[in-house]
Amino acid sequence: MNSQIEIILIEDNIDDATLVIRALKKNNLANKLVHLKDGAEGLEFFFGKDDKGTVELENLAPRVVLLDLKMPKLNGMEVLAKVKSDPRTKAIPVVVLTSSAEDPDIKKCYELGANSYIVKPVEFDNFSKAVSDLGLYWMILNHPVK
Repeated sequence: MNSQIEIILIEDNIDDATLVIRALKKNNLANKLVHLKDGAEGLEFFFGKDDKGTVELENLAPRVVLLDLKMPKLNGMEVLAKVKSDPRTKAIPVVVLTSSAEDPDIKKCYELGANSYIVKPVEFDNFSKAVSDLGLYWMILNHPVK
């Protein structure tokens, strides 16, 4: 697997995914991005179909995972719980990027180990700015575990 992956976007809504990718490209932050279309694809990417892992997780060190909550097959909380409970992936920063501003969702995500929780702004320009700022923080300012 490509150890150069920097951003993993797990988002089922193609319109939201397109907006996220466009906002990151605007700041030259999407060159090393992988888009996975639902929670099942997300877990398969990290752990393989048999949960033993098809990628060498030690070599997979994305700077950040952007994770939607409301997805078919497996929801974002299930993905978050698995990623944060596995010693091979728990240090990978996971940012929940969702439309849910519900307090129980926010609380549960932080309990499961989310590094940040961002509610998607409805208005396009605000959404684009939020994603740009998010990308700049995680790609430029944040210092990941090596």
